[in-house]
Amino acid sequence: MSNLSVVKTENIAQSGSHRRYVRQFLSDGTTRMAVFNEDVKENEAFFAFTAFFREKGIPVPEILEISDDRKQYLLEDLGDELLFTLLQKTRQGSDFPTTLIPYYQRVLQYLPKIQLCGKQGFDFSKCYPVAAFDRRSMQWDLNYFKYYFLKLAYIPFDEQKLEDDFQKLCDYLMEVDQDYFLYRDFQSRNIMLHQDEIYFIDYQGGRKGALQYDVASLLYQAKAALPESLRDTLLEYYLDELEKWQPVDRAEFKQHYYGYVLIRLLQVLGAYGYRGYYEKKQHFLQSIPPAVENIRHLMGAGRIPIALPELSGALQAIAAVDWQARLGLGSQEAADGLTVVVSSFSYKKGIPADDSSNGGGFVFDCRALPNPGREAAYRSFTGCDACVVEYLEKHAVVEDFKSHVRAIVDVSVQNYLERNFNHLCVSFGCTGGQHRSVYFAHQLADYLRKKYPMIKVVERHTEQPHLLFP
Repeated sequence: MSNLSVVKTENIAQSGSHRRYVRQFLSDGTTRMAVFNEDVKENEAFFAFTAFFREKGIPVPEILEISDDRKQYLLEDLGDELLFTLLQKTRQGSDFPTTLIPYYQRVLQYLPKIQLCGKQGFDFSKCYPVAAFDRRSMQWDLNYFKYYFLKLAYIPFDEQKLEDDFQKLCDYLMEVDQDYFLYRDFQSRNIMLHQDEIYFIDYQGGRKGALQYDVASLLYQAKAALPESLRDTLLEYYLDELEKWQPVDRAEFKQHYYGYVLIRLLQVLGAYGYRGYYEKKQHFLQSIPPAVENIRHLMGAGRIPIALPELSGALQAIAAVDWQARLGLGSQEAADGLTVVVSSFSYKKGIPADDSSNGGGFVFDCRALPNPGREAAYRSFTGCDACVVEYLEKHAVVEDFKSHVRAIVDVSVQNYLERNFNHLCVSFGCTGGQHRSVYFAHQLADYLRKKYPMIKVVERHTEQPHLLFP
């Protein structure tokens, strides 16, 4: 690769990607980004898209060099400022900073130009993993939502009726022109600000699709939490920009637009469920409440013009849940005093991440204790059910284990209170995260609530998310 020597490197934190980014500091005082990715087909899509976009005057990072095996490449360094991070830094409370509206407008000025690449000789055969956001891709997203959110979150639904609604929604979405470039993840985390100029990144998942999807992705990004009135204003601004390139039937566009808002929100919830419930990444669980708030807005406004009774019922069930409480989030970051997070987990899935700054606490292995899961009578129950509690508590070793745990945790709680620490994490693991670990986590949480009423106790059961305690 380059002949310049690298004098220092800095690893860049990964988000949901398997790509690895390293900032290289060079001997001439400049920097560049080195990217490592074993997925050659994804890399080839990125290389082809970048070349096409730069030819069309769309601001994307310059590729400086590509390795012979196509698994490593060098990019110009655009810094670290994302539109999303600027929003986080600028925002005060729930109010959207008006100083950022011009940035969103500049982004929306570029969006039609990006989308119209699809009608200007763009080679969709380079797209990966699929060439179009077609019916099959829509069905993948809907099933992603069904299996990784609805089922993992224990939201009730009728399987066949939900599939019927999914087919009806796909029919509806496929009615519009699909011959544009669809960026796929067009949101503020993938928009960079470098020397006050807009740059676009992470577009290698793009494919052929409808105009409505990308503007929906930007305006309904969960954690950006744009006010509904601003969403409406920016949608009109986007349509004004689009009209500079081609005629627009605004009524027809909006009729299908909210259907694309819906499928995007469902895809996002599926992703949060997979990353949060399945992979146990706390950041993605924290994104669920604002995503559900978008669902509430959409359903409350009655903007979906087709009848989807089973899907609507599932969404109403989602909207009715207090997700802050269910996920054990509450207002933990802002709470005064000590918060103790007590979790149960399955060793097959791994120890839950501790997202606090101090990392203080304990992990207790319950697998040496009697296992009710080996007996058929208890397999459909959890450690909170009376029959399992009775089974465990008839064994003296269980009571001994429980008393030892309490004594150990008491020492830390009392010390943390004296020193004004604000976070302690205690986790219990067993084979499946259903019986022993759930029992001990619930028993300890209940014990702490009663003994230390001045502390906040958050109880989480990672394999049993339907278990919710105050």
